[in-house]
Amino acid sequence: MITRTADSVLKAIGRTPLIRLRRIVPPGAADVLVKFEGANPTGSYKDRMALAMIEGAEARGALRPGMRVVEFTGGSTGSSLAMVCAAKGYRLLLLSSDAFSQEKLRTMEALGAELRIVPSEGGKVSPALFERFRKEIAALAAEPDTFWTDQFHNDDALNGYAAIGRELLEQTEGRLDVFCGAVGTGGMLAGVGRALREGGSPARIVALEPSSSPALTQGRAGAHRIEGIGTGGVPPHMTDRPYDEARAIDEQAARDMARRLAREEGLLVGTSSGLNIAAGIELARELGPGKTVATVAVDTGLKYLAGDLFSA
Repeated sequence: MITRTADSVLKAIGRTPLIRLRRIVPPGAADVLVKFEGANPTGSYKDRMALAMIEGAEARGALRPGMRVVEFTGGSTGSSLAMVCAAKGYRLLLLSSDAFSQEKLRTMEALGAELRIVPSEGGKVSPALFERFRKEIAALAAEPDTFWTDQFHNDDALNGYAAIGRELLEQTEGRLDVFCGAVGTGGMLAGVGRALREGGSPARIVALEPSSSPALTQGRAGAHRIEGIGTGGVPPHMTDRPYDEARAIDEQAARDMARRLAREEGLLVGTSSGLNIAAGIELARELGPGKTVATVAVDTGLKYLAGDLFSA
């Protein structure tokens, strides 16, 4: 069925497909369902968060016409904010880094954002990089007529992500045993978990992180190359443990899974999505047939073609 005409690109956010993996899940395992968030306008679930943060600030009067929006970002949040701010007419200044894909950096600029690059150490995501981000964003946020979205502390983000949980309940007709997802800001896992609980789902919520930066599972940070997650500590949205279990997944396993998904399922996704799905299959093996595991493909693999993810 053809949908009605949207009066803005912002109306194209959400209602993403849920895909059942067919070839990569081993025999005797539970079903693995993947919410394909690459179908959002900028190819990422961060579109949901960006719209919720901007419209929440507008509703409170914290963001008004003529003001500037600022944030630090690994790229997907920045691309989503750039899209939302372009559609609404706000100026946007973003801090990002050479640790993140060139496709993401170019997308932010293509959508009209002013971009400032904070150098990384050896192209890796590390706690030191995020410390530099926080120092620079604090100075920007103190400038007049500026609104900092502050994605790590912004509760409006949870409202945006909760829609994923509500859509999952509708798409699975409530038959969901486990939901797993990697933690960056933690907003997605907290928002989805809240929606599932409010919808009466008994699904177990499993938080994921790279084993090279096991802040949730071992209380220590480390450098890695999975964009968007594993920021070096326990983010504020995770401090009250809105999950039932935390697991650390090997980075190489995540990269291998992303490549397998492309070649065996025709599903082109990035490394964090590979991590989510590697964990989803691990959980599916444990649960066995007749059960259902759901996770999220957070963005499209088109954002990673210039790097080495698909070159092996």
